[in-house]
Amino acid sequence: MKWIYQFGVDDFLAMTNLSKGLRARLAEVAEIRPPEVVLDREDPDGTRKWLLRLADGNAIETVFIPEEGRGTLCVSSQVGCTLNCDFCATARQGYNRNLTVDEIIGQLWVANRALGNRPREARVITNVVLMGMGEPLLNFDNVVRAVSLMLDDHAYGLSRRRVTLSTAGVVPALDRLREATGGIALAVSLHAVTDELRDRLVPLNKKYPIAELLEACRRYTADGRSRTTFEYVMLDGVNDRPEDARALVRLLQGVPAKVNLIPFNPFPGAPYRRSPQAAIDRFRDILLRAGITTITRKTRGQEIDAACGQLAGRVRDRTRRSRRLQQGRGAA
Repeated sequence: MKWIYQFGVDDFLAMTNLSKGLRARLAEVAEIRPPEVVLDREDPDGTRKWLLRLADGNAIETVFIPEEGRGTLCVSSQVGCTLNCDFCATARQGYNRNLTVDEIIGQLWVANRALGNRPREARVITNVVLMGMGEPLLNFDNVVRAVSLMLDDHAYGLSRRRVTLSTAGVVPALDRLREATGGIALAVSLHAVTDELRDRLVPLNKKYPIAELLEACRRYTADGRSRTTFEYVMLDGVNDRPEDARALVRLLQGVPAKVNLIPFNPFPGAPYRRSPQAAIDRFRDILLRAGITTITRKTRGQEIDAACGQLAGRVRDRTRRSRRLQQGRGAA
């Protein structure tokens, strides 16, 4: 594990502290095969994005965001996404399948190697966020196994507070997540303060409405040592009014929380506009005055379509084909 994950070695014969017989046997029965790098682009702000081709021809995107004192890797969990949030470019790509464990952890392997990370030196990637393409909790088992490698001292050795899973709110899986991972950091894509609006922005809300989701967040943070980060994309004239901010304050009462305000990142055909900075600042100040820790996320990687909500990859969409087949069966 150390050879593969910490040193980035992809040849068993190079693992010199293993016996020659074991190295030969490993080379016969196994292979170390990361996703293929199709595109490697860097934004002027230092953000770096990889387009990675998978064995079946699909492609996913992974993004590294460097900041002073930390480096965050944004990892995908599915090829596309089924949730159909209409402010997100990934949703426009449709959905093909869940990523396997090796395809999830392979993104970290590729980025670590490309960024020149070395064992016993300062980490280049200090944080991992499962915020890329897909809904992680709809790929629960594979995501949990990949997270276990992120945390394992023989692999990447990250602390639980430095691995964050972002979800739109798959409540039953959220209730299983703490036990399965020991309580990694949690981020919830909220984006609205009423079920009526959230049903439109995040259709999963029709199955797990806001009140039910917030109760699950309370359960997740019941140990009192952690807070849920609520992500709130700022959409001009949609969810950015002062009354929306005050409603959010009321909604989060009793929930250990902090809020990330995310300026909307446009993509071709997007039906929304970014809130003006004055509206974002006003919204933030209302939350801060109410005692809720709030930050406005700095937009990074926009010139290479690597900002929040812009990841698309190349998805061989099966959802539209599936819908056509279902419609055909119904007609028959």
